[in-house]
Amino acid sequence: MSPDVNGGAAAAPDDLLDRFAAHFGRPADGEWSAPGRVNLVGEHTDYNGGASLPFAIDRRARVAVALRGDRTVRVVSTIDERHHESSLDTLAEAAGWAAYVLGVAWAIGQEHALDDKPGFDLLLDSAVPVGVGVSSSAAIEAAVCVALDELWGLGLARDEMVRLCRRAENEVVGAPTGTLDQSAVLFAEPDAAVLLDFGTGASEIVPLGFEAAELDVLVVDSTIGHDHAVGEYGERRRECEAAAAALGSPLGRLTPAELDRRIGELDPLLARRARHIVTDTARTFEVARMLRAGRADEIGPLLTASHVSQRDDFGTSVPAIDVAVEAAVEAGALGARLTGGGFGGASIALVRRADAERVRDAVTRAVTQAGHPRPEIFTARASGGARRER
Repeated sequence: MSPDVNGGAAAAPDDLLDRFAAHFGRPADGEWSAPGRVNLVGEHTDYNGGASLPFAIDRRARVAVALRGDRTVRVVSTIDERHHESSLDTLAEAAGWAAYVLGVAWAIGQEHALDDKPGFDLLLDSAVPVGVGVSSSAAIEAAVCVALDELWGLGLARDEMVRLCRRAENEVVGAPTGTLDQSAVLFAEPDAAVLLDFGTGASEIVPLGFEAAELDVLVVDSTIGHDHAVGEYGERRRECEAAAAALGSPLGRLTPAELDRRIGELDPLLARRARHIVTDTARTFEVARMLRAGRADEIGPLLTASHVSQRDDFGTSVPAIDVAVEAAVEAGALGARLTGGGFGGASIALVRRADAERVRDAVTRAVTQAGHPRPEIFTARASGGARRER
């Protein structure tokens, strides 16, 4: 779900502490950040026990935080300057972007005693585009989590942070998401993706090799917003659960051959949903294998096949994104696909760096000529995960 902040002009990193001091009248204890993420392949597989291959992007959410001498919690964003005040005893009572901040503190408090912990003041700034499918929400959650972990002296492991951030999003925000986004932004490394096997719980850093191969990932924001807290996202989860129950197995644990043998046990709609999860998981492992072998420039067809699967079997694409994907491939992209939960948001195109401008222009022209909103396109490079900045 997208917080009620936008990805427009953000405070420059070197003035966030100054803005904190100006707003709260005292210095911050530090500044922490976390990136947005792009999912290279493997969509809706996280809650199905499958696999995904996300990487963090070079746009980040930042928080400046200072502990208080009481249990009051005050948070504000640089985008809208709205102020939200609470206490450590009423953290779950929040809405909009504040729910992501306070939800993380609430989730920590459900599993770790906060009776002796002080409240805090927090200033949020985000350069992660919202409603695009690059997980602005997880970026905020992870930045807050690493800050509070350090300031409260909790010593949380990264996998525990993933679980707590997901709990905040599920139970406070109300978005029925899995752990893909939080895992990506907490485990990420530069010029690498994170292979997440949700069936086993294993994660592996997979070098992308995009820099050496002079490849770029273009993110094509359709400007068509989506909201995972309600509607289609929850419906897809229920359909996957029904298919898994009928087959007696998490969908992500089945091979394409196993599904082919049993697909007749499902009604046509559930069969299509299951086929996407099973084949996208297989594509994810194959892309990871090719990247390990230094074959980054050969993964494009698998990305495009993933889009076809999302469009035809999972029903998560929209016409503006279909046009963008087709135009990108026709203009020379190695591959393109819808990224993120779908029903709007963004697509990605893997391009040779020398072809990036041509692809960008072709996509913009095709989308606008088809009568859709002009897309916003930017280059995403693989970044490091959540961390203390200063």
